[in-house]
Amino acid sequence: MIEVYVESIRVNMQNYKRVVMLKEKTGPRFLPIWIGHFEADAIAIPMQNVPVSRPLTHDLLGRVMQTLGARLTQIVINDLADETFYARLILDHGGQHLEIDSRPSDAIALAIRAKVPIYVEESVLDQAGIMFESEESESEPAVTKEESSPVDEEKLSVFKQFIESLDIDDLGKSGESKEPREPKR
Repeated sequence: MIEVYVESIRVNMQNYKRVVMLKEKTGPRFLPIWIGHFEADAIAIPMQNVPVSRPLTHDLLGRVMQTLGARLTQIVINDLADETFYARLILDHGGQHLEIDSRPSDAIALAIRAKVPIYVEESVLDQAGIMFESEESESEPAVTKEESSPVDEEKLSVFKQFIESLDIDDLGKSGESKEPREPKR
């Protein structure tokens, strides 16, 4: 498993779709996962320390787990099948190890709140991870055209098209706004 962190949540200004960008902690790859508007907010609100007057759904779920004596220890994005990512919540309940199926967006929202690690199975990162041109020159790409099948290329093309539509000049720079900007012309 490879540890990642939420690098940003991006918005495609052409269709307003959102993607959460996960970044390897010790490597050059990113993992883009399409998410909905509400899911993006559920991740962004705790990351930006936005105060809320009442508990949101993920806050509630965290409190329920805690009240029942369970503790979220980590989340794992463990599979990619038919263009759908799958995740698992890893819980400790009185020394008992529990794994619960989850959408990645919900798992990430809970991990951010509980301040626990986010992991991705290496096979998932090998299949859907991307590197940007400036980073590809420093090391080999995660998947080369020769290694991937035509089906994989076709399925992942939607991610590549979306990523190409983003303005990523500020990617990885700290202290700068993560707000999407108009594409350069």
